[in-house]
Amino acid sequence: MKFIDLSLTFKQGMQYYKSGLHPKVEITQIGNMKQHKRETRKITLGTHSGTHIDAPKHFLGGNRSVEKIKLKKLVGKAQVLNFSKAKNKSEICIEDVKKQLSSKKLPRKLLFRFDWTDKYYGTKNYYKNHPYLSDKLCRWLVKKKIELIGLDTPQPDNPNDTNTLRDGINHKILLKKKVVIVEYLINLKKIKKNT
Repeated sequence: MKFIDLSLTFKQGMQYYKSGLHPKVEITQIGNMKQHKRETRKITLGTHSGTHIDAPKHFLGGNRSVEKIKLKKLVGKAQVLNFSKAKNKSEICIEDVKKQLSSKKLPRKLLFRFDWTDKYYGTKNYYKNHPYLSDKLCRWLVKKKIELIGLDTPQPDNPNDTNTLRDGINHKILLKKKVVIVEYLINLKKIKKNT
C-alpha cells in the first residue's frame, strides 16, 4: 500500500494567518541529552496551524469540536477535482465541478486541487487571491450529501470578500450541515487516480 502525505510539516517559524486570532508556531527545546539525558520540546500552535480540519464550532459556536467528528467521515474513497490551471481569484462553480466528475454519482468526499499550497505557502501571496468555491456550489454540495471537502488553499471562501455579512459564508453553509472542511492540503498532484 502506498501512502501520500497531504499535510504540512510542523516547524518553527512556519507561516500562519496574522489576524491576531492565530498564534505563531513555536517549538522550544526544554530537555537535552547532555544535561537531562532526554530530549523534550514545548510546542505552541493554534488550531489553524498547518493542514487542519475546521471544527463546526469555529464558525457556528456550540460544542461541536474536532474530536466529535466521526472517523469514518475522514477515511474512504475521494475524488480529486483538478483546478490547477485555474487563475488566481478563480471562483469555482457548480458547472466547473460537474465537468470533472468521473461519474454521474457524486462521491461523498471531494478534494479540490489548485496546487496553491505547494506554490505559495510561505509567501506573502498565500492568503491573497486564492481560488475559492462559490456559495451556490457549497449549497449544491450540501444537497448532494457530500461529507468532506479538502482544499489545498487556506479556505473555501473568497479571500477578497469584504462584506461582513458574508464573512465565512461557505464555512457556515458547509459546517451547518456537518460537512468536514480540510484546509492547507499539499501534494494533491501526487495522487494519480481517485481512490
